[in-house]
Amino acid sequence: MKFLFDLFPVILFFVAYKYADIYVATQVAIAATFLQIGWLWFKGRKIDTMLWISLAVITLFGGLTLFLHDENFIKWKPTVLYWLFSVILLGGKWVFSKNLIRTLLAEHLQLPEPAWNLLNWAWIGFFAFMGLVNLFVAFNFSTDVWVNFKLFGATALMLIFVLAQGLFLSKYLGDSK
Repeated sequence: MKFLFDLFPVILFFVAYKYADIYVATQVAIAATFLQIGWLWFKGRKIDTMLWISLAVITLFGGLTLFLHDENFIKWKPTVLYWLFSVILLGGKWVFSKNLIRTLLAEHLQLPEPAWNLLNWAWIGFFAFMGLVNLFVAFNFSTDVWVNFKLFGATALMLIFVLAQGLFLSKYLGDSK
């Protein structure tokens, strides 16, 4: 359910684009992200830092798209978000000597230190890769192709990555008891 909740603005962006245009879709994505935060706040749930970062990035790049009437800004938004997450994980490791993936998952999963390090580096690399792929699709194909990729391609790549991690982590699941 959390995965679908996280996809909520992307799905609405996709639908709005198909029925209107990139500018309406951008407005919908901004509003949907505000609604996500509002819903969590109303329900008394913790609002993840990543969601706050997403709100800031969609508001900035979506706002520039609308204000300047230039779709290139919204096309940069996923890359900026992916690279920001990559830099945060990298900064946690290098600047603070802290594995942020471990911080997020340690209460749910027990792993040996080398596995935590590999997992952290895998996410750093994945986010960096996703940023590059987004730029490639956004600026080498039509906006229509990019919008489809944003929902279906990026989601599929994320699922494949998470499943691959699940396979990697499965050898440790028996050890966590």
